[in-house]
Amino acid sequence: MSIQQILDNNQQWVAEKKAADPEFFNRLSKGQKPRYLFIGCSDSRVPASAITGTGPGEMFVHRNIANMVVHTDFNLLSVLQYAVEVLGVEDILVVGHYGCGGVAAAAANKQYGLIDNWLTNIRDVIRVHETEFSAIENEEERLRRLVELNVIEQVRNLGKTNIIQNALKSSKPPRLHGLVYDIKEGLLKDLEIGSDTENLDHIYGTEASQHA
Repeated sequence: MSIQQILDNNQQWVAEKKAADPEFFNRLSKGQKPRYLFIGCSDSRVPASAITGTGPGEMFVHRNIANMVVHTDFNLLSVLQYAVEVLGVEDILVVGHYGCGGVAAAAANKQYGLIDNWLTNIRDVIRVHETEFSAIENEEERLRRLVELNVIEQVRNLGKTNIIQNALKSSKPPRLHGLVYDIKEGLLKDLEIGSDTENLDHIYGTEASQHA
């Protein structure tokens, strides 16, 4: 597909939206109030709005290799803080997908270059769950489970941030969800994990300092 085809597609999309709702773009231009923050993989087969049935203005989106929540990633943290503290999102979704190339690469004993530093975060997930991971003999099932374990750990990482710790003390704290998308089926699976960091409040539940 050429860039001209992309531009043509855009014009066709605009025409269709205006035909269905003449005020569609005027309303969008006045600001956003999304309910959801979607933290997903950069994989081109996992379009956030399409697989969730959401439209423009309904979902704030951050994507990276293997849907990671890394505590030194200021891009992710900036998105998270803005979504929680400014936009007031109600639900935060960490969405992995079966067949994730980043997860598969992390499970392999090969070097890939710069991305190896990023994949170390997934290898840490393997280390934490090594007993369960190593006990699965079928390689495909082992990688599918690693995708799930990675989502679980990234939801936990969300709960460890001071952004979420502070938000949990508010009157309307955001809900945390871990989902996995099955590309072969087109379906989302809810891992039903939420955040289990509240029972680690003595470690992660810091208080903001008061300055004179």
